[in-house]
Amino acid sequence: MNKLLPSLLAVTLAALSARAADDVILADFEGKDYGNWKTTGEAFGSGPAQGTLPRQMKVSGYLGHGLVNSFHGSDKPTGTLTSPEFKIERHYVRFLIGGGGWPDKTCMNLLVDGKVVRSATGPNVKPGGSEVLEPMLWDVSEFAGKTARIQIVDNATGGWGHINVDHIALSDKKPPKLLANPKHEFKIGKRYLNIPIKNGAPKRKVSVFVDGKPDVVLDIELADAKPDWWAFMEVSAWRGRAVALQADKLPEDSAALTQIEPSDEIKCAEDLYREPLRSQFHFSSKRGWNNDPNGMVFYRGEYHLFYQHNPYGWPWGNMHWGHAVSRDLVHWQELGDKLAPDEMGPMFSGSAVVDWKNTSGLGKDGQPPQVLIYTAAGHPTVQCIASSTDGRIFTKFSGNPVVKEFTPGNRDPKVIWHEPAQKWVMTLYVGFPDPAKKDAKGKPARRDTIHFLGSPDLKNWTVMSQTEGFYECPDFFELAVDGDANKKKWVLTAASSDYAIGTFDGAKFTPDTEKLKGHRGRGFYAAQTFSDIPAKDGRRIQIGWLQAPSPGMPFNQAMSLPLELKLISTAEGPRLTWTPVRELQKLRAKSHRPGTRTLKEGDTNPFAGVSGELFEVHADFTPSADTAITFNVRGVEIAYDAAKQELIVNHHRAPAPLRNGRQRLIIYADRTALEVFASDGLTYVPMPVIPKADDRSLGLSVKGGAAQFSALEAHELRSAWK
Repeated sequence: MNKLLPSLLAVTLAALSARAADDVILADFEGKDYGNWKTTGEAFGSGPAQGTLPRQMKVSGYLGHGLVNSFHGSDKPTGTLTSPEFKIERHYVRFLIGGGGWPDKTCMNLLVDGKVVRSATGPNVKPGGSEVLEPMLWDVSEFAGKTARIQIVDNATGGWGHINVDHIALSDKKPPKLLANPKHEFKIGKRYLNIPIKNGAPKRKVSVFVDGKPDVVLDIELADAKPDWWAFMEVSAWRGRAVALQADKLPEDSAALTQIEPSDEIKCAEDLYREPLRSQFHFSSKRGWNNDPNGMVFYRGEYHLFYQHNPYGWPWGNMHWGHAVSRDLVHWQELGDKLAPDEMGPMFSGSAVVDWKNTSGLGKDGQPPQVLIYTAAGHPTVQCIASSTDGRIFTKFSGNPVVKEFTPGNRDPKVIWHEPAQKWVMTLYVGFPDPAKKDAKGKPARRDTIHFLGSPDLKNWTVMSQTEGFYECPDFFELAVDGDANKKKWVLTAASSDYAIGTFDGAKFTPDTEKLKGHRGRGFYAAQTFSDIPAKDGRRIQIGWLQAPSPGMPFNQAMSLPLELKLISTAEGPRLTWTPVRELQKLRAKSHRPGTRTLKEGDTNPFAGVSGELFEVHADFTPSADTAITFNVRGVEIAYDAAKQELIVNHHRAPAPLRNGRQRLIIYADRTALEVFASDGLTYVPMPVIPKADDRSLGLSVKGGAAQFSALEAHELRSAWK
């Protein structure tokens, strides 16, 4: 008994000591409002921001869901946010802070006896920068026992005139120091460096050095501890050489660099292409983010798809050109990144051509070069070229840039060969400030143009003309109307897929129409068409960026189905149509054909008992005027309202006129998106949506009147990755 009492006392004292050392959270900003904190002005709104605010760069590095963020509408609002009094009873005040770096103007202050005794700002005072919140602390031991307040100040109205703060706590724990420029070196003997990624972690500037010389600088959300996933860096070209990765800063206890693992395999790739939200017949990159399709060209028997790629993050950033090839537009082989950021900037969108006549002089041994034309999005923003004679190894032109900056942000060159004029033609997005109009911030609005440039050799370019009203990622091509080679029209499209039809004389595009509506759905952007498809094929094939997120996966976004474009006659004039390419039929694994029938309300589902994950559905029907026909694909409804002649996909409505009294529907359903086609392709509705995981059913029902089906079939599809 006497022995136990001292032991029990020691344990109790230790527990009390540990409890006393616990952090005291002054504010985590997770509520709907600021509680008993007081605000002045408009900068801080009515409560904590839930992350990034409109028109703000992505904010990261905060904890939970809420934070103080004074970028309400713009940098113009000002104000203060002041805490209630609290007692200083720990050695430190710890917090996360970011935003503007203006002393006394964008800052967080500690007030004791009404006086500012400590102050901190964000890191940013110049254009660019980052909205990452970083940990910081004040040593407040000299004020022990005194009462104090925290005051967060936004008294700046210009660039970086806002402040971000989160998770303010009293603590006896000193956080690890941030080390400047820690580096880890590797002697390259393996194919990859596997890099640990933590989604939402502070972005670190990571410099890659080869034999001591800088090669590229990347923004990477490095995992200090356990990663969410592993990115991979292809380093086989540096075999036998010394490669070092250096971060601008890391906590002293970070394992980010030491976790990097050389390997001939991609780490944790056991389920590659079988991940739960991997699209099974839409292309997506093995790891990281992908967006705009680039450099689409048919070369040496392969369809080449390049694309905007962030190999080292789930969100947009670090723009490279990823590269994949296919012989059938269905099965794709990823070949790694071919254009990496350089001293001219990140690699933004562009196009590719085969220089059959070697006008550029970049071919060799009688081989016509494959030439990539891309935007280097630095300061200035310029247009550059790179070339290859094998479709695998690409060399950037030593004379880059080939087109200098017109205005900041000019981008996305699409190049074609114009045979009648015997020259190359480039369409290029160029935006100008429009003093006659103002944007939401009161600044001159943007005036969007597509510039047409000409060149004899892909290296020397001259402006020929411009067209108004189209925004980024232009495409320009000629199509026969109704397949009549003697009746052709030129089509100019841009990122939204809206388009104009007209004529082109080799220098100037003259539209016959106003800008016309392209796709009628959601999440389809920056589409491009393949150049140099052999004349005997004769198709114009398009792929767009399918903005279909894959939450929780080590990859994000996808590409649309390959789509055949045509111009067909309508009462309003020629119009574009979109239909899936015929090659997709090879994915059919099991077919269900209920046959010709008339369906009315209450009739049995013709697809009762059909179960699957991936579907292709075709229906050709003539509805009565008051009929609603609804397909239910794994819980997602696709309906046709005959009275309004509208297609409704996942509650989204789009016009879909009957053609000679008939409607033809095609539905493709994948794991993260549907693509629906109606009215002989005049209506194209892409729709990012994740079907219910446990619902594998296919249904068809009719309400109101009746519908006579002359064709009805559904195909269960196999994965294109197998």
